[in-house]
Amino acid sequence: MNVSSTETTNSVSHFILLGFPSSPEMQLLYFGLFSVVYTLTLMGNTAIVCAVQLDRRLHTPMYIFLGNFSLLEICYVTTTVPNMLANFLSTSKSISFVNCFTQFYFFFSFGYDEGFFLCIMAFDRYLAICHPLHYPRIMTKQLYTGLIIFGWSGGFLLFLTPVVLISQLPYCGPNTINHFLCDPVPLMMLSCSEDAITQLIYSTFNAIFMIGTFLFILCSYALVILTVLWMPSQAGKRKAFSTCASHLAVVTLFYGSIMVMYVSPGSGHPVKIQKFIALFYSVITPLCNPLIYSLRNKEMKNALRKIFGTEHGVHKV
Repeated sequence: MNVSSTETTNSVSHFILLGFPSSPEMQLLYFGLFSVVYTLTLMGNTAIVCAVQLDRRLHTPMYIFLGNFSLLEICYVTTTVPNMLANFLSTSKSISFVNCFTQFYFFFSFGYDEGFFLCIMAFDRYLAICHPLHYPRIMTKQLYTGLIIFGWSGGFLLFLTPVVLISQLPYCGPNTINHFLCDPVPLMMLSCSEDAITQLIYSTFNAIFMIGTFLFILCSYALVILTVLWMPSQAGKRKAFSTCASHLAVVTLFYGSIMVMYVSPGSGHPVKIQKFIALFYSVITPLCNPLIYSLRNKEMKNALRKIFGTEHGVHKV
């Protein structure tokens, strides 16, 4: 990401992230509230990562993917929330040009990676439920390792082009972003010249990624549901539907908000609505995901009870 050459041609060396303008007392309240949310998010996702790592019964592709997804959530939320918390206590609320685009790149790359992992998890459930006899032969260690590598790296490779193009736009002032993170839409609006090609490329990348991955997930689960409906065992149906319901709930939370926000950025949303939607998918969703996966999954609940029961000297199975 070549931002150093951009700084030499731009008069803007830093940006001001307005965040949530309010009184100092409200800023402190926001700081306390989001500190609690961030801490709970880290604890919930770390608990899932630890459960998958420590409980041998969870050393299966489905739970290994889930553990990686939870670790990804930790990285995703950490790209923005610590800086947002610091701004609640700051009067300047500034972020350097390089740091702004670094946050922009990592936040959206991790976001793309979340979409890839949701596709991988949907594909895994499709194989396990629709082709159970062939599942062990298809989902080998080599395959799921390759899928994990792709899940972590795919977003960083794909999002490199949009972030480089947007970082090369001329910025001559003003430098105030009415947001709590370095979002591409207000960044492009701050540019001295309107670059229709860059906006088109950015919108096209988002549309192809979001619609493509979302349709892949929907098709996978549609096939899964059709297979489940033909199952003779009621217990098998309940277990399969329970697993799918957890995944679909996370998919709905993730895609429901980002599609409204980013598939058509040119359509324009009121600033307060933009912040609320961004807050939902960047802060609230990572908090809800571990709750959804742990509360609706018997194996995960048992693993968490075992781990935390051992820590407190009360072994529970």
